[in-house]
Amino acid sequence: MRRGETRHVRILVVEDQAEIADGLRALLERRRYAVDVASDGTTGYDLLLRGTYDAAIVDVVLPGRDGFALCRDARAEGIATPVLLLTARDAVEDRVRGLDAGADDYLVKPFVEDELAARLRALLRRTPLPYRPTILVGDLVVDRGARSVRVAGLEVPLGATEFRLLEYLAANAGLALTRVQILGRVWGEDFDGSSNVVDVYVSAVRRKLAAAGVRDRITTVWGVGYSLHA
Repeated sequence: MRRGETRHVRILVVEDQAEIADGLRALLERRRYAVDVASDGTTGYDLLLRGTYDAAIVDVVLPGRDGFALCRDARAEGIATPVLLLTARDAVEDRVRGLDAGADDYLVKPFVEDELAARLRALLRRTPLPYRPTILVGDLVVDRGARSVRVAGLEVPLGATEFRLLEYLAANAGLALTRVQILGRVWGEDFDGSSNVVDVYVSAVRRKLAAAGVRDRITTVWGVGYSLHA
C-alpha cells in the first residue's frame, strides 16, 4: 500500500438507526475505508470478536447489547481494537462510563463529519501493545480476562479505572510513563477532568497494594511520571 492510502483499513460500524448507519458507511467509504455495519449490539460484538477490524464506531443505545456492554465484554475477551463510542447523551457521567468500559474515544451526536474522521484517524495512528492475557511482574499477576489482580496469591480489589491504570503500568513494567501517556491510555485523550487525576488514582492503587503487603511497587519518576517494577 502506498503511503496515505486507507482502502485496506477495515472499520466496523455498530448502529441501529439505518439513516445514521448509511451515512457513516458513505462517509467512511468516501475516505476509502472498508466498512461492515451491524444493526444491533449482539451482532456487532460477534463481529468484533473476530479481531479483524482496525477500529470500531459503536453507538451507545443498541438493541441486544448496548455500547457500554459491547465494549466492556470485548475488552474482557482481550480485543484491543480501538473503539469510538457515539451517543446523543452529553452527560459527563456517560463519558466516564464509556471510558471505564474500555472505549478509546467518545463523540456526541449530532457530530461534524470532519471531526469524526479526525478522531478516527487519531485512533488508527495508535499502536496497541501486544496483547498478553496475563501480565506477570514479579509476584504481581494481572489477569486481563478475569479483570483481577493478585499479589503472592492474595487478590487486590480494584475498581475499573484502577485496574486499567495498573494494567497499563504492568504492560510497560520498567518504563517511565508520563502523566500525559497515562491519561491518554486510561482516560482517553479528550478527558477534561482534573489534571491531577493520575496522581489521585496512583495513590489509591498504591494504598490497595500496600494493604496486600506490597509497598513501593509503583515509583514516582520525578519530572516524568510513574513506573511499575518487580
